[in-house]
Amino acid sequence: MTTKRHYDDACASAHALELLGERWALLIVRELMLGGRRFSDLRAELPGISANVLGQRLEELEARRVVQRRRLPPPANVQAYELTPWGHDAEPILQALARWAVRSPHRPAGLPISGVGLLLSFRTMLDLKQARGAEAVVGFRFGKAGYLARIDRTGCEVMRGEAEQGQCAFNGAPDAVAMAVYGGVLLTELETTGSLTVTGNRGLARRFTTWFPLPQPPLS
Repeated sequence: MTTKRHYDDACASAHALELLGERWALLIVRELMLGGRRFSDLRAELPGISANVLGQRLEELEARRVVQRRRLPPPANVQAYELTPWGHDAEPILQALARWAVRSPHRPAGLPISGVGLLLSFRTMLDLKQARGAEAVVGFRFGKAGYLARIDRTGCEVMRGEAEQGQCAFNGAPDAVAMAVYGGVLLTELETTGSLTVTGNRGLARRFTTWFPLPQPPLS
């Protein structure tokens, strides 16, 4: 394995940065947490990355055995990238970084978020006390991609699936769902603008948006 960055430090955290510290590497890992993606899918969800850089990062992550390639069966018959089992083990790293960074007083507002990024944030930020032991299945439709989130007393599980199988479902851009969950914007307001559609149990949908309170920034 080759790496562009060496710290000459025996600490495992230094080696972790050598594995995932290159620009975009950790976000590529994030986008693969819910299953394999095609190159074009990754480009679409990470609009700031060039095709050349994406290809380089995927090649590096594959060499480091974080990512592996497989060919999708017919009729797709295209190459996809997915995490290795060891690559999946990086999710707690993403969660810990998110819990820490969300408290930053310098965190920029109004930036776009990917569907996978938003769904993983639910796994990270779910407040079980706020959810009060709820058991629910909530669907999400982001364009052609469908997902389900299962919430119970143990936490939040997220998977690909038919959004319409949820007790309620959000259909729209991930940014619109994020505005409802983290921005305090009413669902009715988002529906009026046409940026979001809510189907099924609307009471559950409203309660769902209150289960992910953000922590306060650190005191100066």
